[in-house]
Amino acid sequence: MARSDYLFTSESVSEGHPDKVCDRISDAVLDAFLAEDPEARVACETLATTNRVVIAGEVRGPATVLRQVEEIARQCVRDIGYEQDGFHWANMEVEQHLHAQSSDIAQGVDSAAEKDEGAGDQGIMFGYACDETPELMPAPIHFAHAILHRLAAVRKSGAEPTLGPDAKSQITVRYADGKPVGVSSIVLSTQHLDSSMTSADVRAVVEPHIREALPEGWIVDETVWHVNPTGKFVIGGPDGDAGLTGRKIIVDTYGGAAPHGGGAFSGKDPTKVDRSAAYAARYLAKNVVAAGLAARCTLQLSYAIGVARPLSIYVDTHGTGEADEAAIEKAVAKAMDLTPRGIRTHLELNRPIYQRTAAYGHFGRAPDNEGGFSWERTDLAEALRAAL
Repeated sequence: MARSDYLFTSESVSEGHPDKVCDRISDAVLDAFLAEDPEARVACETLATTNRVVIAGEVRGPATVLRQVEEIARQCVRDIGYEQDGFHWANMEVEQHLHAQSSDIAQGVDSAAEKDEGAGDQGIMFGYACDETPELMPAPIHFAHAILHRLAAVRKSGAEPTLGPDAKSQITVRYADGKPVGVSSIVLSTQHLDSSMTSADVRAVVEPHIREALPEGWIVDETVWHVNPTGKFVIGGPDGDAGLTGRKIIVDTYGGAAPHGGGAFSGKDPTKVDRSAAYAARYLAKNVVAAGLAARCTLQLSYAIGVARPLSIYVDTHGTGEADEAAIEKAVAKAMDLTPRGIRTHLELNRPIYQRTAAYGHFGRAPDNEGGFSWERTDLAEALRAAL
């Protein structure tokens, strides 16, 4: 029997976290290629450290984009807000080591007269949805993101000029009868630009914004606060800690409330099922919950490199289902073409929509007018409800 009263914790990191700086640059490079060629192939990795950014990987697309990579990296860092001695968008060194995609990989992915386009790699991908929030996301990760998104907004607007770009949040949510009802602890570490500020000073700045980001009544007198618990946090970003693309996969997905297949997202074009099939799995799981077929749904897909169709589809509704799980598996397989080409077509993924995903989570965000977060639509709910 599932537990009904418990605590669960998730964390998030800001767009200025060293790893997220790298995710942002990698996705910006990907967007630049897709803007020129929707069929471009990109696997872009970024390393960031003190006043240095190194970009490497495999690409197949317009050579003109390669000449833009350094400027793309500088613009990303500038928008994030780094203008400190140890990491400055104008002064940092940028190395670019992108080269042609392996022909051995390409032959497995590309379509031909005798074969469909195959998956770019083997792997397992998970999607998850639950009815804890209107966005059908787990509450702990959703609100951990919301805190940092709010702090980034007031930092960039100038309302809170003492805050720096680098930050981490962590909240522990209290569940009663299986539903989130409050926060037992809040952890926030944020870079600050005034070296004289104490932890108490930082809390005075951030607390009103944290209270606005969380549901009314969730913070009570017993809620434990840890704001900059180590004290001063002036040296931030890649100057304080090196960053790499793809190191925050649990932050990117469900905050530990659901499994993750292991593959990272940022810097990968949508032929890579690490990314596109994870988006498809979220899309299908969200539509199952939106259709009222379950209060919680975990959905797994698996692929083999060079093979178009998924090897397996698995659904678990965690005892909350209104329909047989095997029947749901058959219904979602009929509702969507789950080949790499089918996913990209259905969700319109061959567009420059990825830079916006690099921070504050790939899931639980509203679909936008440019096609971003198309996997958050619930336009299959009615069809699934009818089928079952």
